[in-house]
Amino acid sequence: MKDYEPNFADRQKQAAEARQAQLKKAQLKAAAANDPEALARQAERRANAEARERRIAERKALKIREKEEALAQAAAKAEEDARQKEREAALRASELAQQKQRAIEREKEAKAERDRRYAARKARKK
Repeated sequence: MKDYEPNFADRQKQAAEARQAQLKKAQLKAAAANDPEALARQAERRANAEARERRIAERKALKIREKEEALAQAAAKAEEDARQKEREAALRASELAQQKQRAIEREKEAKAERDRRYAARKARKK
């Protein structure tokens, strides 16, 4: 069989057999497509695929909602932090103003005490 080379008639016969096999296969598929059990299986597969796609879409929507909520919470936290920093800055400014006011009052009291001593010293000299 090593030296066997198919002639034209053999190739024709093989081609015809291949066509017949493809035709038979197509006919079986067509017959199976009209089979009620096959139709039911196909409908079930389609329903399962639609349900799977719906679940995937729901998960994606849930993830998007979670991300949006996280972003909203982060924005609210950032806003609250900014307000807190503003309050702290206002408190520091208020404390600094009070310290300056107390320093001014101490200086006034010290000046008044110096003036009183000076006046007392002048009064003793007279």
